[in-house]
Amino acid sequence: MGLFDELASQVKGAMGGAAGEHGDAVTHMMQSLGGGQGGGLAGLLKSFEGNGLGHLVQSWIGTGQNLPVSADQIQKVLGDSHVKDLAARLGINPQQAAAKLAAILPTLVDKMTPGGQLPAS
Repeated sequence: MGLFDELASQVKGAMGGAAGEHGDAVTHMMQSLGGGQGGGLAGLLKSFEGNGLGHLVQSWIGTGQNLPVSADQIQKVLGDSHVKDLAARLGINPQQAAAKLAAILPTLVDKMTPGGQLPAS
């Protein structure tokens, strides 16, 4: 199992029963993080920076304590359509989807950057 598969599995577990039933939706979310910025961690970082929240992602990438992110900030960075799409795929409302992402995203990014740096690929 590759890193992406392992992280997707962790996200599915963290998002509870809805994600277990809709694993493809969680995988879709993982692949499209960062929206139009190219996806992945680099795209996510650019999206947060573009919304004045780059310091949050930097804290998740770095080796120190992860700063929290709110559901409203997730909504702002990812955009309404992306959050609504994910919510629809999971069978939950957009506010729940944003809240769940806010709860797991700092840990997810932290685990994807164990050395305190973005991976090369």
